[in-house]
Amino acid sequence: MTTYPHSKLLAALLYVLLASSSLAQGYDKFLGNIFNGNPDPLFEKYWNQITPENAGKWGLVEASRDKMLWNSLDLMFAYAEDQGFPVKQHTFVWGQQEPNWVAGLPPEEQRAEVLEWMTLFAERYPDVTMIDVVNEAQHAPPSFKDAIGGDGETGWDWIVWSFERARELFPDAQLLINDYNILCCGGELETYKEQIALLHERGLLDGIGVQAHSLETALPSTVQRHLDSLAEFGLPIYVSELELRESDDLQQLYIYQDIFPVLWQHPAVAGVTLWGYKAGEMWRGTAELVDWFDEERLALQWLMKYLEYDELINGSR
Repeated sequence: MTTYPHSKLLAALLYVLLASSSLAQGYDKFLGNIFNGNPDPLFEKYWNQITPENAGKWGLVEASRDKMLWNSLDLMFAYAEDQGFPVKQHTFVWGQQEPNWVAGLPPEEQRAEVLEWMTLFAERYPDVTMIDVVNEAQHAPPSFKDAIGGDGETGWDWIVWSFERARELFPDAQLLINDYNILCCGGELETYKEQIALLHERGLLDGIGVQAHSLETALPSTVQRHLDSLAEFGLPIYVSELELRESDDLQQLYIYQDIFPVLWQHPAVAGVTLWGYKAGEMWRGTAELVDWFDEERLALQWLMKYLEYDELINGSR
């Protein structure tokens, strides 16, 4: 466990003592979180962008073929419209949480079903702001990869096909790619940049998603360097799926102080989305910012004050 100097502890506690009751507004970048449609009176206190954790995944929407379950997404989009929050759809093409029935279909039916899934979503939610079109291509390609182009001439033809269809169906949405281990691991960064370049040169990509799981031990200088490398494409970067796990409140606070400013202050980052914030509702435990007693942990108190101070010093971004 990292030990921090006494001066840093005092500064952290001072931030907490001065913390205000809500997150700062006035930025042209967002601080979002996951939402699955259930009422949450605290959500708008802290966050101003929505990503479905599971409700937008094909395997949840169409678990049984041709029986679409839109209820959670309907509630989510209605809430977002009422609050004026942008929604990022997560996700269309991903090898995990795809419907169990799709893998056994012949290729032509697989291709038709993927297109139908995206088309039905477009008809129901034509005003969606952002879309993770392809998720975790390096780690979890879909069972129907060959049906939508396979590797092909580019090595990633199936990704290109997915974005071409998304561009046709969602001409006004920001189309994103999304993957993990990008901010910490050099080899995966380079492969990711190959995918980004293929899409960017075809005019199919509007932003770069970088998952922020497991950054607890990452060096801030490494995160900064990898963001700088991605920023060379001239596209906005969306930090997605951020959670920082630590059971000790002070240690979690220190981790947030090390990592979050690197993400938030980077000029190419257009938004940061956390992957949950309440105890008992997180994919990964000990990452919560609101504990089992509905009390704000120190990291959340600091985060609110940090954003207020940053806005005061730097103004709206």
